[in-house]
Amino acid sequence: MKFKYAATGVAVVLSLAGCQRTSYSGLDSSSSLPPLQAQPVPSVQSGQLPPPGGAADPSQFPAAPSGAPTSVAAAAPATALDVTKESMVGNWRVTNAGASCDMFLTLTNLGSGSRGGTRGCAGPLTTMGSWEVDGKQVVLKDRSGNVIGRLYKTADTRFDGTTNNGQPVSLSR
Repeated sequence: MKFKYAATGVAVVLSLAGCQRTSYSGLDSSSSLPPLQAQPVPSVQSGQLPPPGGAADPSQFPAAPSGAPTSVAAAAPATALDVTKESMVGNWRVTNAGASCDMFLTLTNLGSGSRGGTRGCAGPLTTMGSWEVDGKQVVLKDRSGNVIGRLYKTADTRFDGTTNNGQPVSLSR
């Protein structure tokens, strides 16, 4: 029994011996670095900036565009089926330019769309950050909100479309 107390006492003494104070900071004046020397600063210049667009008269504004507004979005094909946001949520298998990867779509708001992402994809789909349903099309966007592709429902569990650079994209479950 006494050996047990002796062993415990030795263990306590050894563990406390490791608790000695050592200096890790630069508070030791013998190891501190000298202060940096002051550097000259160039003089600051001031002046009037030219107006945007290089117009001589800042009160002049550019002419308003004429005609009907044009839509950047491509029209849905006549064979496109109706799509709802709720039906898109979940995991999808993506085929893009002959390669396969995974896409995950959620209903969590992110900017003007919903959060989404890819795993194992190549090309523009690697930057996917959000998605949204616009009429009969599913619009894929990068993390900055720029459109990177558009898809249309072609069957119950299949969507086909293209990326902005013209590569075919398919989603299936």
